[in-house]
Amino acid sequence: MNKLNFRAVNYPVRVHSGDNALDQLAAEAHRLRAKRVFIFCGKSVANKTPLIGLIREILGDLCIGVFDGIDKDASLMAVQAATAAAKEAEADLLLAVGAGSVIKAVRIIAILIAENKPIEQLMTLYPPGGRAISQKLYEPKLPILNVLTAPTNAQNRAGAALKNPNLDHRMEFFDPKTRPVAVFWDPRALATAPRHMNLYTGVTVFWLTFMGMGGLDNANVLVEGDRRHAFRLAKAALPRMGDERDIKARLEMCAVAFLQNREEQDGSFTHQVHWVSRVVYALGSSLFNLFPTLAQGESYTTLTPAAIRCFGDRNPSAMAAMLSALTDKSAESFGADVHLQLADAVQSYFKSLGYATHLREVGVTQDRLAEVVEFSTKNFNADPKREFLSERERLLKTLEMAW
Repeated sequence: MNKLNFRAVNYPVRVHSGDNALDQLAAEAHRLRAKRVFIFCGKSVANKTPLIGLIREILGDLCIGVFDGIDKDASLMAVQAATAAAKEAEADLLLAVGAGSVIKAVRIIAILIAENKPIEQLMTLYPPGGRAISQKLYEPKLPILNVLTAPTNAQNRAGAALKNPNLDHRMEFFDPKTRPVAVFWDPRALATAPRHMNLYTGVTVFWLTFMGMGGLDNANVLVEGDRRHAFRLAKAALPRMGDERDIKARLEMCAVAFLQNREEQDGSFTHQVHWVSRVVYALGSSLFNLFPTLAQGESYTTLTPAAIRCFGDRNPSAMAAMLSALTDKSAESFGADVHLQLADAVQSYFKSLGYATHLREVGVTQDRLAEVVEFSTKNFNADPKREFLSERERLLKTLEMAW
């Protein structure tokens, strides 16, 4: 590959990081000429932390309301209720305060406010046996600001998904006009997340940049730089994510997640970099949607070793690069069974940091594994060409090994 042949598209976003970053919220609202800022968050942030009160104080009369009912993984019911509240308040600026669930929910809220169509006509469609169809959404969207309470690569992306118990897949949406105008990494906000949340949001961010290290050979010069620096930061920060005093680790993981998103703009998409990343992302998304108490990071730490054992032989050079990144050993020193060595190393690494490495440890029941496979055959980010339809047997084997 010629690493100098590429197309990169940069989207404007302002990043406010570090001490007193939140103090710039009102300035951002004034820059956008907004007069009616509406806040979205979850119950815990609203009721168990002083964060929303602090933000309302900073915004003053600009804040015209708060919706605190965004739930885990953003359910259809919560998003519809939040949309109605924002419409009734005549909001002209949407402010997300939280991590992945809240941030992606607000993107969908912006879509529902702007597009005068039923929600079923706005989401990605899955014709029987055919390729997924991502809808083009043309209406202008209200501007969005994102205040992170935990590191997440949802922070400045354009895609979003919500949970609908009446469907056999997530409801997926994509609109570049829902990218935020600004994101905020403030220690006062990042200090509000509980230890468990930081552990698993941190490992989610680490996992994605670790997967990216398997695709350096096919990365252009910009993407390669993003990936190498992101992995260096993530590897150093992950062991410290459980220390509630170490706000610097959370800030570093926010930067890692931002670099992951920038990588996509620079011409790559890590979710599709090799078979292991595709499989873990799809199965993981299914698991944490079907099992309400499961965290995204828990699905990744439990699935990854098994996915490497079942699919790693399809991309041996990628597996060697990942093992080299994890162990700091030369890829030339690994034998023909490099994917099995990597699976063992990854499982030992996650276990050494206190993460679960089997699905049975995190409440996943064996009787629903076949259901997880079917749910995973409709995932645009991991499988836009629907190749998983012919991989059901191996996907099920992966889940059984992970269990």
